[in-house]
Amino acid sequence: MAQQNTRVTQGFVGTLGRCWRRPSLTLIEIAWRWAVGIPALVGAFVLAGRIAQATPLAGTGVETMTIGDPMGAAVAMSLAVGRLWGPVVRAAEWYVPMVAAAWCVAAGVGRGFLLQQMTGKAARRTVTVIVLQMVRLAAMGGTFALWFAVVRWAAWTQIWKPTMAGAEPGLVGYFAAVIVASLGLFTLWGVAGWAFFAAPLVAALEGLGPWASLRAAVGRRELRGPMVEVGLVMGIVKLALIVLAMVLSATPLPFETVTTPGFMHGWYAVCGVLYLAASDLFHVTRVKAFVEWSERAVEAR
Repeated sequence: MAQQNTRVTQGFVGTLGRCWRRPSLTLIEIAWRWAVGIPALVGAFVLAGRIAQATPLAGTGVETMTIGDPMGAAVAMSLAVGRLWGPVVRAAEWYVPMVAAAWCVAAGVGRGFLLQQMTGKAARRTVTVIVLQMVRLAAMGGTFALWFAVVRWAAWTQIWKPTMAGAEPGLVGYFAAVIVASLGLFTLWGVAGWAFFAAPLVAALEGLGPWASLRAAVGRRELRGPMVEVGLVMGIVKLALIVLAMVLSATPLPFETVTTPGFMHGWYAVCGVLYLAASDLFHVTRVKAFVEWSERAVEAR
């Protein structure tokens, strides 16, 4: 009974330790994620290079902007983004859906295999998991679109509109709106997004279809609190990993007079790989936490 009453955040370190002692689980997660992510990043860099070569930025001022003139730099960057926006959107219209489809297919195969290795009894509901991953990506995309709309509204009301009227831009109001929108939507996704994460796991663990899995995930009141806690903890962990990666990336800077560009590029690559591997470990830990709490909920019935 004491184990059942333990909060999920109190047992998260123990769950992390159990996943750490089974590195094969993290390797499975890395395999399916990187199998899609690496080609997607390479393709994005190639597309970005083609767009940059085909879009002239002369006259925007980006080549002469300095940190000593933040307003001038902002105007120059705005002009450059205005020229790049159209080509980027046209490329994203076909590239993003293609990558999203590949990601969902890889998740359907990889996450099912991960659960089989983790529990020894999960069913491979590959098509169901693919459909549910598409639903989750659509929900995440809608959340990002809402955030972007709020940021654009803040930029229009606090910066562009006052500037066009000859007044001082409201930078404090703009940054306040961006911070509130970011924290608010981050919390909203942590509270409500757990069901989209849990539904594919329910489908594999219980052999249900897409709609039944999503409905079952939403209806599990005994899992809602623990999974909301795990989602919020995962968000904090991601922020901490980003900060650690930035600090680690900056450690060679005091020795920049004796380092080479090749060394720095290699160092940044190593930092990026370590960040992604650590992130995948925590993703596996989140899946393991859901499986353990699902088993406890079944035993408590």
